[in-house]
Amino acid sequence: MTLADQLPDAAVATRAHAADWRDAVKLAGRGLVDQGATTDRYTDEMLQAIDDHGPYIVIAPGFALAHSRPSDAVLHTGLSWVALDEPVEFGSEANDPVRLVVGLAATDHKAHLDVMAELAGVLADEAVLDELMHADTAGDVRAILRRVADDAS
Repeated sequence: MTLADQLPDAAVATRAHAADWRDAVKLAGRGLVDQGATTDRYTDEMLQAIDDHGPYIVIAPGFALAHSRPSDAVLHTGLSWVALDEPVEFGSEANDPVRLVVGLAATDHKAHLDVMAELAGVLADEAVLDELMHADTAGDVRAILRRVADDAS
């Protein structure tokens, strides 16, 4: 299953507005809840992890991977996608401001690492990342991800 296959329309927000990093993470959590991957408690767990550990989720310039540990708030592995109309600060000296927040919920650490590895491969290409950040619809996001996956295989 590709990244594109894991992003139903309910999980994708393009040109979304977030007042701050908490709002951005809540949008990513909403995408996970709306597709049935998590309960609202998982969003609270993601926010708590950032409160406890700082902006560790900001893993590349302009990109945050919102996640928490596998827990019973995760119903099945899922992804959400939030491209922001205006970037927000997370407090990461190296990688702020953030324009793209991907929410990740995994039932176990292996699924978590598999998805992170696939995401890293896609997002390592700055031109692709820019294209993804400016996609207008969920269908556009999936088409770009499918094209990248096809080019890689």
